[in-house]
Amino acid sequence: MAELGVPLGERASLVQFSSAFCQPCRATRRILAEVAAMVEGVAHIEIDAEERLDLVRALGIEKTPTVLVLDATGREVRRAAGMPRKVDVIAALGAAV
Repeated sequence: MAELGVPLGERASLVQFSSAFCQPCRATRRILAEVAAMVEGVAHIEIDAEERLDLVRALGIEKTPTVLVLDATGREVRRAAGMPRKVDVIAALGAAV
């Protein structure tokens, strides 16, 4: 997924699409940052949906927050819309690493 424009994590990436006035996006940012800090080689990448409408359209993102779990090659292995639970993020990472 080279169009993100940022380096991916060595083992997996948590890609969060957010918008400025999205309350659940703030909590999602905290959850994903905590999980990325817990698991070595996992990157948390936050993308402003309003600034990257090209990417939003290309990936079919319909609401914020939306989280994509990518494996080391950048392949999408899971997708969730809305604020995720920490245990669900950890479980989804299991499919990517």
